[in-house]
Amino acid sequence: MRDIAFGQYYPAKSVLHRLDPRVKILSLTAFLVLVFCTSNFYSLALVATTVLAIVLMSSVPLRLYFKSLKMILFIVLITSLLNLFYGTGDPIYQFWIFKVTLSGIYNAIFVTVRIICLILVSSALTFTTSPTDLTDALERLMKPLTIFKIKVHEIAMMMTIALRFVPLLLEETDKIMSAQKARGADMESGNLIARVKALIPVLIPLFVSAFRRAYELAVAMECRCYQGGQGRTRMKQLRLGARDYVSMGVILLVICGVVLCNVLLPSVR
Repeated sequence: MRDIAFGQYYPAKSVLHRLDPRVKILSLTAFLVLVFCTSNFYSLALVATTVLAIVLMSSVPLRLYFKSLKMILFIVLITSLLNLFYGTGDPIYQFWIFKVTLSGIYNAIFVTVRIICLILVSSALTFTTSPTDLTDALERLMKPLTIFKIKVHEIAMMMTIALRFVPLLLEETDKIMSAQKARGADMESGNLIARVKALIPVLIPLFVSAFRRAYELAVAMECRCYQGGQGRTRMKQLRLGARDYVSMGVILLVICGVVLCNVLLPSVR
């Protein structure tokens, strides 16, 4: 639980921290699509290099990114292993019904690099953007939906609160498990059914704590006269600056580079 860093904000004074949150969200969306558009190692290397540059420019300690990767390491290994045996062509190695081909190796590499890039870029957004800025940016981006009588402010607020509560609930889970172990609870031995039963003393206090936190947050918002987004003003106005236009230009260059690599260079089959 201590190794999960998703949803945390790391204050710093990097270039990414000073970017407009709307630009970061749109760039992240474009980049997520771009990752799956890579069809050869040249475009994949370009995307991976861009991700590495983003990580280094964020001024966030690398250990936090490693914690984000550690959270999904098991999923990456299983997915890569499955794709390793899912390929066409002459087998390089074969055991029973399982065969490893050159195409399967390429598939495993592509899947592994893509998942790692997705996690690193998504983590960079949460590390460099405060929950308040995320709420404001999401509300601004979804503002056209108000034409259809959709409560954009409430949706953005709920999404940001949910994202912010992820590390808090994980920290609470870790505290409850430590407290139960101090009372003699055994959560690491026995079969699967026994381990599931051992989690019941953890889940019940966790749900109680989650509802208590939600109630306290609701009371705090009411005490501050929060009534939704109707007629609400903002202390900090979002305005695009020169660095925002430069970052959008860089993303466009990366997109053009990936497209050119896919069109002009051979694809991996």
